[in-house]
Amino acid sequence: MIAYTRRTFLLGLAAAGLIGLLIGGTAAPVQGQAPSSSGFAAVPGERGGLDITGPYEVVANWPKPLSTLPGHQGWTWGSVQGVFAESPNRVYMVQRGELPDIRRPAARPVPEIGPSLSFPVGQAPFRNASQGPASSPPGAGGPGADPDDPKQAWQGRMGIDARWEHTIVVFNEAGDVVESWTQWDKMMRRPHAVYVSPYDAQKHVWVVDDHGHAIYKFTNDGKQIVQTIGTPGQKGADATHFNRPTFMTWLPDGSFYVADGYNGNRVAKFDREGKFLWTSGEPGQPGGGETRPGYFNTVHGIAADPVTRRVYVSDRSNRRIQVLDGDTGTPIDQWPVGRQTNLQFLIIPPDRSGIWGFTDTTARIAKWDLNGRLLYSWGVLGDFPGAFFNMHGATTDQQGNLYVAEVGSGRVQKFRPRQGANPAYLVGPPVYAAWR
Repeated sequence: MIAYTRRTFLLGLAAAGLIGLLIGGTAAPVQGQAPSSSGFAAVPGERGGLDITGPYEVVANWPKPLSTLPGHQGWTWGSVQGVFAESPNRVYMVQRGELPDIRRPAARPVPEIGPSLSFPVGQAPFRNASQGPASSPPGAGGPGADPDDPKQAWQGRMGIDARWEHTIVVFNEAGDVVESWTQWDKMMRRPHAVYVSPYDAQKHVWVVDDHGHAIYKFTNDGKQIVQTIGTPGQKGADATHFNRPTFMTWLPDGSFYVADGYNGNRVAKFDREGKFLWTSGEPGQPGGGETRPGYFNTVHGIAADPVTRRVYVSDRSNRRIQVLDGDTGTPIDQWPVGRQTNLQFLIIPPDRSGIWGFTDTTARIAKWDLNGRLLYSWGVLGDFPGAFFNMHGATTDQQGNLYVAEVGSGRVQKFRPRQGANPAYLVGPPVYAAWR
């Protein structure tokens, strides 16, 4: 009797549900099933995929191989330190010479190193263009390294393992080399970054040479040096010397800041004419892990907010961003970026919607709001198109294209926005206040 009653009840319940479905026209959602949403996909509503390249897609065959230039058969780009887009049709790149263009070798045992080891390893990049005794010259590249110490010098064979040529080149929109500033190759010791100030109507080109302890300001065509900041070949940390400077950033009044750098562990400010104004920062405790405001270990990426005049600084070896008052240099904020992350480069877009960071080791491009809250990130490690191996610099052009320089892969990649991409996930157009 009990079994019959229970069965009758369940049948009645099912019938009631069917009647409700017929009347209402829709079925109730399965219990525990979340309603659909666009989630955090770079293209809202897109199904599937992993957003390997985030809101962008790779522009194939950009730039053209170095081997297509006369006399460069068998050679490829070296460690690419920096990139800057003046326009889609004028993109500057600085690199540490050229490397032999070799293909990935077949895996083989390397018992001379240790048991059960083989090279290359799986799908990992098989060559690091930046690190190693015979990689891109000139050696002595890491934090604390001394370019004047012969024991730290490059150990390769010039002309065989590398060539010190094409340290500064200019690409057009198609990726062709349209200018090679080879007249400056012998002067450059380790070009680290290249810029055009967004507030300079004459569009002078700035190149930071970290081993040269100097910053050079060129005419836009690269034919003349119009100013030198720092004392070439002499290291220091005062009004007229740097100790391996890395990057720069500007304010609308033309004043600028220098991240100084690998060994200087400070930020220096100059007025629009290049007159030294002040310095901020002290060396942190050896080995990183510093938490005190105003103490640095490897001052690398740097970006200035044109409205608040705050300066955001990648305190790389301490795995954090420090924020300085741009008028006084006083530390006013900081936040961590992750224990395994080397934060290399920073960009604040014109809309000031946040700050973009480009990381080494973790191969991520991340966006925080200006108070340090993580908003979005993407990127994967590798040497295939669209992946990253040791990102070091980045820039955007007026069309919204993104360019990323990689020291490890020895390349610069160009990305275009994907159709329908969430605008909040795009790095955005550049700041160009004085010129178009």
